[in-house]
Amino acid sequence: MWQLFSTKPMWQKSALRDSYDVVIVGGGVHGLATAYYLCKRGVNNLAVLERSYLGGGNSGRNTAILRSNYRMPQGVAFYNASMKIWENLSCELEFNLLFSQEGHLTLAHTDSTMSGLRVRADANQLLGVDSRLVTPEEIKRMVPAINIRQDVRYPILAGLYHPPGGIIRHDAVVWGYARAANNLGAELHTHTEVTGIVTKNGGVEGVETTRGKIKTGTVVNATSGWSTAIARMAGVSLPITSHPLQACVTEPLKPFLGKVIVSANLHVYVNQTDRGEVVLGSEIDPYSSYSLRSTLPTLEMIAAHTLDLFPCLRHVCVMRQWGGVCDMTPDYSPIIGETPELKGFILDVGWGTYGFKAGPIAGSLVSELVDTGRTPELIRPFALSRFRDNHLVGEKAAAAVST
Repeated sequence: MWQLFSTKPMWQKSALRDSYDVVIVGGGVHGLATAYYLCKRGVNNLAVLERSYLGGGNSGRNTAILRSNYRMPQGVAFYNASMKIWENLSCELEFNLLFSQEGHLTLAHTDSTMSGLRVRADANQLLGVDSRLVTPEEIKRMVPAINIRQDVRYPILAGLYHPPGGIIRHDAVVWGYARAANNLGAELHTHTEVTGIVTKNGGVEGVETTRGKIKTGTVVNATSGWSTAIARMAGVSLPITSHPLQACVTEPLKPFLGKVIVSANLHVYVNQTDRGEVVLGSEIDPYSSYSLRSTLPTLEMIAAHTLDLFPCLRHVCVMRQWGGVCDMTPDYSPIIGETPELKGFILDVGWGTYGFKAGPIAGSLVSELVDTGRTPELIRPFALSRFRDNHLVGEKAAAAVST
């Protein structure tokens, strides 16, 4: 007989040991996914270190939108592989992640944006990703509440429709991966802040934490927001800047929005959760900062542009506003793989606004790298050395709300 509630904790607490084969810094989706897939490979003498609670960073602050309609061939292949994992992950983890593949619509309000969406649609289709251009009339049929009038300031000219896209519960993903990794032998240590990384003769020897020193030959930097701070502890410099990203949520409403709506021109995206709340987000703040504070100008901008699309929401109350910190690389693509100058220091950083949706495939491929010592083909284009070799993977054209 099924139990509705259980007093058994989802993961077990354990004493912090003084030595592990692998130490993963960051207890979000990327760190927990890496731990899970490493354990599946038989590498379970590992610890995940999180300075607050599991999912307390960007994994708990994002808006949990999933998609694979990117622009560059390297990015399309990578995120599409992640989408395929997402589609079966609830069954694999035996935990309901509340994944709703309701479809993703990127709107165009200018001729140049429409041209960019056309190029993305062609690239997606050539690479086997379901994505196509749609007219304002088709958009109206899919989203009856949206405003497609042409006598407004920013009329909708077209859209990029991506049926596999959707939303998921970010906390469920964190819990699902954490429980599965812990059941396979991974140790999860919360409120354990890394304060230093010990190196010797060009390799990692251990980490220093607020709970003591740990010996290890492999450290995975799976942090977001503060990835450069962790890298500096190891003497590694990264071409990353950190910017706040803000979002907010309204009071619950009856279901009216069955698609994820994104507008790069208006710098806003909108979706409705399974609880009826409307989630609203914007682009990254223009200044570099570690601040998690939300600001009134951003809220005003989000509200104004949301009403351009959905005038019917003009009397709806905003209940909460929050911020996260995004690590932005020059080409809007992540940095994954080994650090050339420091053996045993593995990077899974620089995700910008794309990180959550890449969690499963990044964790799977980083675990393969740690286990075998060989770099998987899908992550080769995202090596740190690409900035030195001028082999950039420019994904700004696929950024949801940046132009």
